[in-house]
Amino acid sequence: MTTILNGKEVCNLEIDGVDSSDYPDFCDAYISYACYVDGTPLSEDEMNQLNDMYPELISKMAFESLI
Repeated sequence: MTTILNGKEVCNLEIDGVDSSDYPDFCDAYISYACYVDGTPLSEDEMNQLNDMYPELISKMAFESLI
């Protein structure tokens, strides 16, 4: 799945806040780091946008972090 924000591809996503007892909702999980493909890290506002736009990705990454 390609992750796009502000018309640019985002990569190197890292997740935090994963709690196995919260399965399958992972409501506290969030993307804690990401950057654009040119290496520019996302700002705090951009990270918030990314977290709001891709809840299914967060859930998938949270689940995968447990296996």
